[in-house]
Amino acid sequence: MDLFRPLSGKRAQPTGKDNPVLEIIWHTVSAIPRGKVSTYGAVAQASGLRGRARQVGYALRVAPKELNLPWHRVLGAGGKIVFPAGSREYKEQSKRLGAEGVKVQDGRAPSAAVVLLDDR
Repeated sequence: MDLFRPLSGKRAQPTGKDNPVLEIIWHTVSAIPRGKVSTYGAVAQASGLRGRARQVGYALRVAPKELNLPWHRVLGAGGKIVFPAGSREYKEQSKRLGAEGVKVQDGRAPSAAVVLLDDR
């Protein structure tokens, strides 16, 4: 029996009430300024979750659309887009960053655009 699946057979959408860690991550991501980017690791550290960069990726994947999180401002180590080059997600992230003045070249944002967030 899958303990994480509700009896109805549908997957429950996590909310901040269900998991306060997700809420903290979402709050941290929403604090990344327009025209700047941060990394999964920096978001994790600023959320008090040092070493849990993958949890940031999970939190972004399951975030309710209504939050309108600036997910595109979160990049991999070195300011690199983590989606495969040419994928729909890669193109969308590049487009959104470009609209904010972040010029992506060869899948990377310039180091001047990368911000480290304050630890909580």
